[in-house]
Amino acid sequence: MDERMKELIAMGAAAAANCHPCMDHHLAKCDELGIPRDEVMEAVKVGLMVNHGAEQAIRKHTRELLGEKDP
Repeated sequence: MDERMKELIAMGAAAAANCHPCMDHHLAKCDELGIPRDEVMEAVKVGLMVNHGAEQAIRKHTRELLGEKDP
């Protein structure tokens, strides 16, 4: 895997993990590698989708644990 792909994956992972320092670091690396911002944004969108899915899953699990009904 080349450095370009690693940095795009890292940007998505940073977004999924809500890690601001990681996003800052990896965005700088993406800039050094000349990766266009639209490609970086696509990677971030994937990470945000992962984050959203995990958030929805934990909300559902919490409701089940507490015996609440789905909204």
